[in-house]
Amino acid sequence: MAIKDDLLNSMQVTTAKAKDNEYTLRDGNGLFLRIRPSGTKQWIFNYKHPDTKKQNNLSYGSYPDVKLKQARALAEEDRALLKQGINPKLHKDMRALQRKQNAMMTFKAVTLDWLALEKAKLAASTYKKNSRYFEKDIFPEIGNYPIKEITAPLGIEVIKRISGRGSYEIARKSARAMNSVMTYALNTGLIPFNPLTGIKTTIPKIEVVNRPTLLVEQITELMQTLHYSSAKLVTRVLIEFQLHTMTRPREAAEAKWSELDLDNMLWTIPAERMKMNKEHKIPLTPQVIKLIETVRPISGHREYVFVSHINPKKSVNAQTANKALRDMGFTGRLVAHGLRALASTTLNEQGFDDDIIEAALAHQDTNKIRKAYNRAQYLERRRVLMEWWSNHIEQAATGNMSLANSRKGLRLVNE
Repeated sequence: MAIKDDLLNSMQVTTAKAKDNEYTLRDGNGLFLRIRPSGTKQWIFNYKHPDTKKQNNLSYGSYPDVKLKQARALAEEDRALLKQGINPKLHKDMRALQRKQNAMMTFKAVTLDWLALEKAKLAASTYKKNSRYFEKDIFPEIGNYPIKEITAPLGIEVIKRISGRGSYEIARKSARAMNSVMTYALNTGLIPFNPLTGIKTTIPKIEVVNRPTLLVEQITELMQTLHYSSAKLVTRVLIEFQLHTMTRPREAAEAKWSELDLDNMLWTIPAERMKMNKEHKIPLTPQVIKLIETVRPISGHREYVFVSHINPKKSVNAQTANKALRDMGFTGRLVAHGLRALASTTLNEQGFDDDIIEAALAHQDTNKIRKAYNRAQYLERRRVLMEWWSNHIEQAATGNMSLANSRKGLRLVNE
């Protein structure tokens, strides 16, 4: 004879008293209330294991934390699982484990996994900057949120806080970084969709201001100001070295002797020091080699070409050139990065091949065929360009801006 359901009512459960020995009150179909001598009342579901066919007990918690109605609902769910051949206890344990994993899988934890993968793709300086965006602005706001609880409003609030202090570029980069983390979470199966897609549209648009640079004809002023400057020799040589080589401030400031092949007149900057994380080779002109030899007595026995006067074991700061240019009176007119723009403008105005100029500036080329051609053919053509540029700088330093030799160089580079 089958045991009837709903043998218990709420009053019976409430008024059940403890006895000298443990006893049970059955509600039917495997659900019962166990009353211990201590007075504790515990809901138990007894069922037959779908595989072993042995009897098993599963606890639903204690009364009055779990009421009769709740216990019956839980029992009903487990009966449905048993009909599917699923062990309710194993199912419960798996769900508990999943909840624990979800709690541990925070936005910060997922971000650190993503950053570890990105580290192999990015230049060290870019990786450091990306990490700083998270540490400074993002983690304090949403770092401890489970990844599944990240929403668009949460992401937008982070962006608003950053843009609210006027840091619009950092806000854009932070939005892009958060979106990348969520895309990674989506691709690894941690979330069903990316809620942060498009959050950068909430950032106010601002007018892009180019880095200050000089007019082409003002290069003479720069060279003569540099010549008479009271700046340290290393600083003056650094600025001129960066101008000749068309490199970024940090790439020039952190140049190492081991990267220079003076016999073959070539400077190879390793991938980890480049913005695009690609090795960059720069043909060295006689003028550049002369500059390098100028600082050899100061740093030739050190790791870096341009050493800090405070700690010679380290390179000068990437901002050293900027500070010196300000001290020379170029505030608002020229920054160190603007030296690249000065080179680019001059070379373009003289009609040099756009692709060779871009290769010299180490700009990313999205055309795969052209990139391969760059590697295979452009180095020698770039050497001609670099020699023309160094000659032009040398002439400017003496106040002679004659471009008499430019057509020869132009013809060689473009052929």
